[in-house]
Amino acid sequence: MPQDASSLPTTPQTIRLTLQPLAHIPQASRWRTEAMRSHTTPLLIYFARGQGRITVAGLTSGYGPNNLIFIPAGTMYGFEMGQTVFGQTLTLPAAMSAEWPDIPVHLRLRDVATQKELLGLLEGLEREITTDRPHGRRAAHYYAGLMSVYFARQIAAQPVDPAKSRSQSGAARLVAAYTGLVERDFRSGRGVAEYAAELGVTPTHLTRCCRQTCSQSALSLLADRRHYEACTMLRDTDTPVQDIATATGFQSAAYFSRAFHARSGQSPSAFRRSDPANRPR
Repeated sequence: MPQDASSLPTTPQTIRLTLQPLAHIPQASRWRTEAMRSHTTPLLIYFARGQGRITVAGLTSGYGPNNLIFIPAGTMYGFEMGQTVFGQTLTLPAAMSAEWPDIPVHLRLRDVATQKELLGLLEGLEREITTDRPHGRRAAHYYAGLMSVYFARQIAAQPVDPAKSRSQSGAARLVAAYTGLVERDFRSGRGVAEYAAELGVTPTHLTRCCRQTCSQSALSLLADRRHYEACTMLRDTDTPVQDIATATGFQSAAYFSRAFHARSGQSPSAFRRSDPANRPR
C-alpha cells in the first residue's frame, strides 16, 4: 500500500513503479522532504493543494496547487512541506527514463480540463498498482507511459515562464553543475574550494551564485546533502556512528557529531533514539 511522505526513498534502489501520497508529516521528520537529497530513479511530484518553495538543482522557486514537477535521477532537491500541502509522488523505473526529459521541469497547470486529465491518469495508475487483478503491474506501466505523453504535451503548451529564464542563467547553470558534483562526491569529504576549482571559478563566486539562485551558500548546500544522508542512515539503519561519519565525508566521529548537533540540535545518538516509530516499515 502507498506510504506517506515520511517514507519517501532515502537512497532508493527502487526499480518498480511507485505512487505515494504527500501528506503532512511531523516537524521532527521534516528533514525527509526539506533537506537536499536525490534518487537513483526519476521522480514526478504533483502538488494538489498547498504552497511552498522547492529547490531543484540549486534553483529555488515557489510551488502551489496543480503544480507538476519532474526531477531526473541524480538531481538534488528538497521542498517545504507545510500542513496544508497534499499531493502525490510517482517514482519511475530507470528503464522509463528515456520517455521523460533529461532536465528538471516545473509545470503550472492552470486549465481545469488539463487538471482533470492528470487526475484521471493518476487515479488509473493508482488503481492498477494496487489491484489484485491479473496484469495490474503491466497496466500501471502503460498508464505511466500515457503520463509521459501528457507531460510532454504540457511542456509544449506551456506559456513562457520567467522561471525558465532563471534556470537558463549563467548562475543557475553553474549552481546546477555544482549540485551535480556534490551529489557525485559528497561522501569524499571534498570542500567547497575543491568543487569550485573543478568548475573553474572561485569559492566566492560560487557562493554568490548559490545565494542568487537558492538563498543558500555553497557550503550550506553541501552540508545539507551530507546531513540528509547522515539522518537517513541514523534513522533507517543500524550502522555505527563512526561508520556514518566516514560514509558522509567527515574526518572523525567527533567532528561529525559536532556538525550534526550544530545542524539538528541533537547528537547523532539522540537523533537515532528519537521517534523510533518514524522508521519506514
